[in-house]
Amino acid sequence: MASNQIARLHVAPIMPVQEAIPTVMQSIFTRYKPRLRTIVLAVLLSAMVGCGNSTIVGKWHMSGGSGVTIWEFSKNRAVLIGNTRGRYTLDRNRVKIETPFATSVYQLEISGDRMTLREPGGSKLEFTRIKVNKG
Repeated sequence: MASNQIARLHVAPIMPVQEAIPTVMQSIFTRYKPRLRTIVLAVLLSAMVGCGNSTIVGKWHMSGGSGVTIWEFSKNRAVLIGNTRGRYTLDRNRVKIETPFATSVYQLEISGDRMTLREPGGSKLEFTRIKVNKG
């Protein structure tokens, strides 16, 4: 006859080796640490150089034309075009300039000390940054 006894089987839980993972990560990090440091420094340096003059803030001299018109963009979103005061807003590569006389939207391109504002009709205004002497 068959026995009505239940066999009990004890299975130990499987535990990951917790100390092996950090050791492996540390050895990988240590192995590539000089490369990682070089990459991080290169990225930071590129960001600093790339963003240095890519801002619209500052004074700009309009190229061409008979008169010299200075456009000054401030950090507080104020703009001074010649003697006319206004406000500007940036949205990615577009700038909206509002003065008491008109509101204009331009496609904005800044490359170093050069700025181009393109109107929807295709005409463009070109500017050169006026460098401020420090010292």
